[in-house]
Amino acid sequence: MAKANPVAIQKHLKGVDYPADKQELIKHAKQQGADREIISLLEQLPDNEQFESPTDLNKALGEIE
Repeated sequence: MAKANPVAIQKHLKGVDYPADKQELIKHAKQQGADREIISLLEQLPDNEQFESPTDLNKALGEIE
């Protein structure tokens, strides 16, 4: 799967309250109209991790193969 553009991901996460976990990010992205590719990428994040900021999230997304 191609890596999603971090700018596109953050666009769909605008207004999310950090720290946030995977489920919060997925829920927010769906509410913002994120496409299946972005949701699929977020679903690959670790389950028990809190993301402290957009930068923290982008780092984790960059580690997904």
